[in-house]
Amino acid sequence: MDYLELSWLDIPMNQQDKDHPISYLCGLSQSLGLQVKAEPYSPTFQMDTGGYFSPGGLSDTSSSYGVSVGGQSQGLDSPTALLGYSDSGDKMLADSPPSLVEDPTIQCALRSVPKRLCLVCGDTASGYHYGVASCEACKAFFKRTIQGNIEYSCPVVNDCEITKRRRKSCQACRFRKCLNVGMMKEGVRLDRVRGGRQKYRRPVEVDTADPCSYITSHHSVLGKKTMNKVVSHLILVEPGDIFATPDPSVLDNDLRTLTTLCELINRKLLMTIGWAKHVPGFSALSLADQMALLQSAWMEILVLGIVFRSVTLSEELAVAENFLLGREQCRSTGLLHLYNVLLQLVKKYKKTRLDKEEYVTLKAMALANSDSTSIENMEAVLSLQDHLHEALQDYERENHGEDNHRSGKLLMTLPLLRQTANEAVRTFCQIRLEGRIPMHKLFLEMLEAKM
Repeated sequence: MDYLELSWLDIPMNQQDKDHPISYLCGLSQSLGLQVKAEPYSPTFQMDTGGYFSPGGLSDTSSSYGVSVGGQSQGLDSPTALLGYSDSGDKMLADSPPSLVEDPTIQCALRSVPKRLCLVCGDTASGYHYGVASCEACKAFFKRTIQGNIEYSCPVVNDCEITKRRRKSCQACRFRKCLNVGMMKEGVRLDRVRGGRQKYRRPVEVDTADPCSYITSHHSVLGKKTMNKVVSHLILVEPGDIFATPDPSVLDNDLRTLTTLCELINRKLLMTIGWAKHVPGFSALSLADQMALLQSAWMEILVLGIVFRSVTLSEELAVAENFLLGREQCRSTGLLHLYNVLLQLVKKYKKTRLDKEEYVTLKAMALANSDSTSIENMEAVLSLQDHLHEALQDYERENHGEDNHRSGKLLMTLPLLRQTANEAVRTFCQIRLEGRIPMHKLFLEMLEAKM
């Protein structure tokens, strides 16, 4: 199965594009006419420090798919373009419209795309192995470990750096990173017979432009649950978590917390824009309506993610896997009111025992359930809402049949989610007015769209 990768390319923009990064980010992939298939979601973002970040797991600087055109790398302060590409730029050019092929700027950008790098160690990837771009060495290591049912133990603290040069230094941490970046155990054949490869595939492969084709249920390979195709697709394209990277040069603890928080939000915004393109039916909307939905719902989407990650915790908010906010920390940074509001939503979802399938569907519904007054084609947006609602009802009917009102109860949480998101917007607008910490341009534009 061929997969397309999401990448952020630094390509020339005019001043209007730079002034309106959200429209540029949404528009480029649509204007290029690209069809992006769902894949193990592992976009890589260039950090202001010049390094790279991969949400599938921390890796060294070399393990990036990011590209600079003309030798210039602008970081997140100059918004870059969302673009899907396949294993080679030439293949994309061959599959693209003639107008795209003839564009020398796009040709230059695509042909400068380097080889894929292994998400485990950063070496050159030989292809997708067990669902993840990886090198032959890590592919073989993962296969040997699964086939031999080998258990490793780390001699240190289970946090060894795995790079091309050091990948053999700790097998336990190397195997853990293989799993963290998404390698699938079920992809390894256990019989060791040549030609007897176990057939495996991701749960579902669909055309995200047509939501109508989804509303049929099927038995998923994911556990024993009966999965609606929309729901299983949303599970498939759900981004992995990201890790906080606090700036050690910020000496004040409170300022460092706020700076790290805003940096995380900006990176999550970039991921949200890429994720939205994979929501069934979203890309079929006009560019203007896509922008309107994103500008209306982005904070609801981010808040829902924080809340879902926090339902297993006690009195803490999980903004990222390695960035938890407690009551005292929020009190000292001026976030106590927002903390209390978020905690109420956490308790509500904890009481409902929200599962991941329901979470990803609610997230898509939050995107479609816009209160924007600038929607051009409301009929198309309402149709998108209806199809997502049907998907949720279908899932609940098959998996929570004992509670006939469960889908309705979950839908009734959306108004509280919006109220909580509005409170978060007010909080960050106040932080912006105080001018205590820098904020990225994309984050600022999205805040302004909500004011």
